Amino acid sequence: MSSEFLTAALDAAQAAADVIRKAYRGNFEVSYKADASPVTEVDVGAEKAIKAVLQSRFPAHGFYGEETGKSQQDADYLWLVDPIDGTKAFVRGYPMFSVQIALMHKGELILGVSYAPCWNGGRGEIIFAEKGRGAWLGEERLEVSAVNTVAKATLSTGNLATLAKTPQWVELGKLIPQLHRIRGYGDFLHYHMLANGKLDAVVESDVNILDIAALVVIVREAGGTFTDLNGGPIGLDTTTVLATNGKLHHCFSQLALA
Repeated sequence: MSSEFLTAALDAAQAAADVIRKAYRGNFEVSYKADASPVTEVDVGAEKAIKAVLQSRFPAHGFYGEETGKSQQDADYLWLVDPIDGTKAFVRGYPMFSVQIALMHKGELILGVSYAPCWNGGRGEIIFAEKGRGAWLGEERLEVSAVNTVAKATLSTGNLATLAKTPQWVELGKLIPQLHRIRGYGDFLHYHMLANGKLDAVVESDVNILDIAALVVIVREAGGTFTDLNGGPIGLDTTTVLATNGKLHHCFSQLALA
């Protein structure tokens, strides 16, 4: 049975998906933030739809959204929301984007919903997890792979601009020939695949917490390990990721950033 938190998060994700689907591959205004990343009226509309659902049910909770910012951020419960993670894909009309909703309680991530509304031939894909209750794709409980050697491992990477400027880039280059396969699925997709046992590790170096918060809970509840590249905990200031099936986490220790 779903908790009231998960029920609300799923309803909020669906409200955002309804906004997104109506606009997908349509006409909408695109503007650019200070960091040159795009934002559309659809991002804003989807976040407002999420916020309306969550605040109507939990008015005392805090909210931290990609587009509308922070409110009541000192509350014990804090919702972390990216209404369209992958706006560049959305703008260009391909379906590798998702709605990300997570709940943090006193600094600990306890719930995650990741909904790719236009993925999978337009049928969409939604994965959700709560602490201690597993990660789920519909009625299917997800589990990370049992791969325990680098020689059999598949690594997916994304957002590596910062890593490429460090000595750890050479270390990644040394590791790559030892792997069974390397891919760059990016965004929500490689975390969904990691939680579902379809790949074994993910490395990223240029993220923010709103991109990954929901996925942290999903990967962990599927049996994986999710840290920053130094092996440290995930928090509001996290910018790097090392996510694995757990069995391979130590194999990537040389990628730690100074």
